[in-house]
Amino acid sequence: MTDFFTMQPGETAAPLPPGPVLCTGTAAMRRIHRFFLWAYGEAPGLVRSAAPGDTARASYVGEVLGNFDKVLHIHHEGEDLLMYPQLKERAPACALHVGQMLEQHRQVTQRLQAIEPVRLRWMQTADEESGAELAARYEDLSGVLNVHLRREVTEMMPVADRVMTEKEAAAVGQHGIQELDKKFLVGYLGMVLATNPREDQVELFKEIPAPVRLAYKLVGRRMYRKQYAALFPGRPIPPTL
Repeated sequence: MTDFFTMQPGETAAPLPPGPVLCTGTAAMRRIHRFFLWAYGEAPGLVRSAAPGDTARASYVGEVLGNFDKVLHIHHEGEDLLMYPQLKERAPACALHVGQMLEQHRQVTQRLQAIEPVRLRWMQTADEESGAELAARYEDLSGVLNVHLRREVTEMMPVADRVMTEKEAAAVGQHGIQELDKKFLVGYLGMVLATNPREDQVELFKEIPAPVRLAYKLVGRRMYRKQYAALFPGRPIPPTL
């Protein structure tokens, strides 16, 4: 089975700076990117799962998708603040690739901004026209992310591993954790874990604050299973820690 995070013909990695590997940013980035690939691959189908006029289903699905959008925005915000300025300064030969990644972030932001009013309208009306537009917009966003999330890992993260310390790389992920409400994290952590292989779940769990880990074990795992069953009735629920 081919790894999703594989360079495609015609793509070139950024020049690698000399020196040893200083951090494990690539592995951490793969873990969160798997969640976004899953979330936005499912988003169009989730919209279509609400029948026209079913405002209860539209409201529930729309809230979940809005939370996905929030997590994605905060993730990119952390990279823009805590990763790309450092790469631009410490690996100047990678300026072209840095510019391409930031442009892709801009494209994602534009799409998220265009999605929000449609999503909010659909949550209230569940009308067929809004649902069709929302599903199409999420399909478009998913297409952009399928390129960006892969290329960021294959082209930029090997550079980040050589010019950023472990503490700096961890801060990129911690930005999202700090910006999100802890109750929210407890409820959504299961879906992030479930999109990763078992060994990556273990490593990802270590990055979560201890109080959130405890709350997940006590109530979060049940919250995840209940939410997954509501989103995907009849599907087997992927196991997590």
